[in-house]
Amino acid sequence: MKYFSTRNEKLRVSAAEAIATGLAPDGGLFVPESIPTVSGEELRALLSMDYRARAVNIMSRFLDEFTAEELRGIVDAAYGDNFDDPAVAPLRKLDDSTAYLELWHGPTCAFKDMALQILPLLLTASLRKTGEDRGVCILVATSGDTGKAALEGFRDVDGTRIFVFYPDGGVSRIQRLQMVTQAGQNVGVCAVRGNFDDAQTGVKRIFGDADFAKTLSERGWFLSSANSINWGRLLPQIVYYFSAYLDHVKQGGIELGDRLNFCVPTGNFGNILAGYYAKRMGLPVGRFLCASNANNVLTEFLETGVYNKNRPFHTTASPSMDILVSSNLERLLYLLTGEEKTRDYMAKLNAEGRYAVGADTLEKLKETFSAGFCDDPATLDTIGKVFQEHGYLMDTHTAVAAKVLADYRAKTGDRTNTVVVSTASPFKFAADVLRALDQPAADEPLSALAAVGGMPVPKPLSGLDERTVRFPEVAEKADMRAVVDGFLAK
Repeated sequence: MKYFSTRNEKLRVSAAEAIATGLAPDGGLFVPESIPTVSGEELRALLSMDYRARAVNIMSRFLDEFTAEELRGIVDAAYGDNFDDPAVAPLRKLDDSTAYLELWHGPTCAFKDMALQILPLLLTASLRKTGEDRGVCILVATSGDTGKAALEGFRDVDGTRIFVFYPDGGVSRIQRLQMVTQAGQNVGVCAVRGNFDDAQTGVKRIFGDADFAKTLSERGWFLSSANSINWGRLLPQIVYYFSAYLDHVKQGGIELGDRLNFCVPTGNFGNILAGYYAKRMGLPVGRFLCASNANNVLTEFLETGVYNKNRPFHTTASPSMDILVSSNLERLLYLLTGEEKTRDYMAKLNAEGRYAVGADTLEKLKETFSAGFCDDPATLDTIGKVFQEHGYLMDTHTAVAAKVLADYRAKTGDRTNTVVVSTASPFKFAADVLRALDQPAADEPLSALAAVGGMPVPKPLSGLDERTVRFPEVAEKADMRAVVDGFLAK
């Protein structure tokens, strides 16, 4: 299977080349030339498989350059003892129509582990297949969770270095500590004065700097991405939608073939887009509910067809969703409108900060997507209410989705079985979760939340305060290229 840019279908590369490069040379995102289908019989066969076997089955359909043996080795290494639940991505039933897909049982306690434990293995295998002999520097902009997950995934991987930028003051205390205390000889971290969109724009600018790329190549390096703009990051996420559906069937929540809704908290649109690919492959999904916080640019777009980043930026209790430029939306636009219109939309976004799709495209969007958002008070209220009524503890991002689902049901009366995609451990946002539970501020919020919630502090988060801060640096947006240059000169 070949891959091409969302902005130029003539630019065709192999899967290995797409994964190794990350971003297409024209600034577009790589997409597969076709979407493979999963028949009803094949879906039934997946029922008896565990998560790892399902991952090999689904991913192999997009990676025909990789042998089944190669993929099994990659998947087994990615999803092993580093996950604290044997199911990898367990499904927890809340009531007769609602279940939570817990994607945070990996080594950094966030859903990004589902892709970023496997991406380094896919990437290094892809480099071998393409005959690349330069070292690769993974460049990342993070709104909180991607950075730590990428750092952990690429830590001390031969032939790689990784550098992460995060918005100064724009991530939770625990997220920051996870990054600035990161171990490894090939890692670097720096805060950026600004918000996530500033960091993401800066990283994209570095990727598009041809002179810098030439300089780095002469020194034996090239840049690639671990953000969800990289197809190798998005592909593993498709798997957990299939797995959640199959586990729902196995638990007796639905019959095979029944439709299932998913409510997804998302900022960069990658998580929910992976689900859309699963639906296009044949997974019986009814609707996707796109859940946003106060940065509700996606809600407005899915309701009106107008994407407008020219609005106030809000720093919220769900910082991983504090995003106004949702990069992965470009892939959806391509699937619905083709390369020419997608190229035009992206040019308008770059020049004017907004674009509008036509009535036909908006109608297509509304066939599959509903959207909603909630502010911080509603987020915290939802955490407290769900814990009080069901004894289930969730983080701030998952609570955004829970609130949007409740609002959607109240508005539409739709009681279709729904999976809420739970994206982080509540302990990653312990201070806010404690506040939601009407608990006093604590000097040690992790242990305080463990006492209230009746569950242990996850091992990856235990003792964070005692670790040495290795990366205290803060840079201006204009200095990001120089920071990367200095990192690779060491």
